[in-house]
Amino acid sequence: MPNTDDHPLFATRYSRWENDVTTTTHYPASTTTEQIEIRTLCVLVDNEPGVLARVIGLFSGRGYNIDSLTVSETEHQKHLSRITIVTRGTPMVLEQIKNQLDRLVPVHRVIDLSAANPAIQRELAMVKVRGKGKERSAAHELATTSGARIIDETAESYIFEVTGATDQIERFISGMLPLGLVEVSRTGVAAIARGAEVMGARSES
Repeated sequence: MPNTDDHPLFATRYSRWENDVTTTTHYPASTTTEQIEIRTLCVLVDNEPGVLARVIGLFSGRGYNIDSLTVSETEHQKHLSRITIVTRGTPMVLEQIKNQLDRLVPVHRVIDLSAANPAIQRELAMVKVRGKGKERSAAHELATTSGARIIDETAESYIFEVTGATDQIERFISGMLPLGLVEVSRTGVAAIARGAEVMGARSES
């Protein structure tokens, strides 16, 4: 009996079948990983009881992380509050967060201030340092060069107030660590868009 493997027609059919198998696989060639990003979201809400709890509940219920959160009424006549949230996640997760926030009934607008036109972000920290002698002098000198001001002073301690971007606050705190840092209180990030862009309620946009 002749060997069918050597037959030209069989070889052609086998070659086509082999090519079909390699090109129709449903598995990706390589696994892709999404990078974690940090975003600053500004949420305009009605200032009424339970709103902040609902916003925080959305994050905690889905396992989303909050790095920083600040909230205050910013439009007294309209009773609107502005919540600024610094969060992190993959781009897909961050889009989910924005969409889910936007669906909450008391929410008027959700703005991603980390998008195309980066916002101005500031944070305030109060830093208490205890020390005498060289450490005390060094703490005073670091505060002066960092633009911090003394808001309380005793024979053994200073309380400094420093305002700036988060990375500036972090550098100041790190510099105070070896000089007797004992306590830190921070406000969290407040942010506002650059230029003429204004964040208002949906009815005004």
